[in-house]
Amino acid sequence: MSKVTFDPGFTQQAAGSLRRAVNRDGSFNVRRRTARWREFHLYLYLINMSWPGFFFSIFFGYFLVNIAFALVYTMLGPEAIHGGTEATTGGHFVTAFFFSAHTLTTVGYGTLAPNGTAANLLAALEALTGLMGFAVATGLLFGRVSRPTARLAFSEKMLVAPYKNGTGLEFRIVNQRPNILMEVQASVLLMTVEGPPGAAIRRYHRLTLERDSVYFLPLTWTIVHPIDDTSPLRNRTAAELEALRAEFLILIKGFDDTFSQTVHTRFSYRYDEVVWGARFLPAFSIDGGGEVLLDVDKVGDFAGVGA
Repeated sequence: MSKVTFDPGFTQQAAGSLRRAVNRDGSFNVRRRTARWREFHLYLYLINMSWPGFFFSIFFGYFLVNIAFALVYTMLGPEAIHGGTEATTGGHFVTAFFFSAHTLTTVGYGTLAPNGTAANLLAALEALTGLMGFAVATGLLFGRVSRPTARLAFSEKMLVAPYKNGTGLEFRIVNQRPNILMEVQASVLLMTVEGPPGAAIRRYHRLTLERDSVYFLPLTWTIVHPIDDTSPLRNRTAAELEALRAEFLILIKGFDDTFSQTVHTRFSYRYDEVVWGARFLPAFSIDGGGEVLLDVDKVGDFAGVGA
């Protein structure tokens, strides 16, 4: 099954681009740009960013808030903080910064205290800011930790290998985590750019799979598209796939038994990541006690047909 996309000039603009549509980490090769600040969603940004970036953002915000409140305490004068003995402005700012940290976290060691109406009102506002801020930070941390994700490893290459009485397009996946994935489903699209220069269009071909789902994924799963008379790859060569700038878009969906939720993983192979005339090597073996040993790192191992 093939489908022509509505493509108002996009293919012509990207005709010389060698970048893939779906990156190997599953992200789309699209960079969004907008002038409307309302389109920016801080929660989504913090949830989806890397762990180092997330912790840096939390600590940076923490210090920024303390610096802002410390500046206001300093502007109120040395008498605003009872227990501070520094005579210089710099020393008073340092005392105000640590007093701000005590107030923001509601710790309060008893050595420093607000003095006067203005300082007490500011301390009350900061305590409220701290309670709300840490509640938001805790919610973000819980959202990141509790979000179910699939960690599937894909073979580095796709193979055109012998299959039954003909050939098949194959790739292999394995679950990198010890959790159980059930009802795993696979969908594969072949994206090609066809037509003369200046009038090229994108076509999407849904590839029929030998088996598009498995009940469980305890070992590897070799996903096969038989290249038969109905296949869009019938009689295609490597040079033809390169001319068509072919890219295979993959979606894997499964049910995570640990989180009791459905998880998804995206991946893609380009025409130059297809190896012709090869076969995958076994990634598991049986030990002396009859136990199955799965070597996750061998998910992409392959050899020539005659090897």
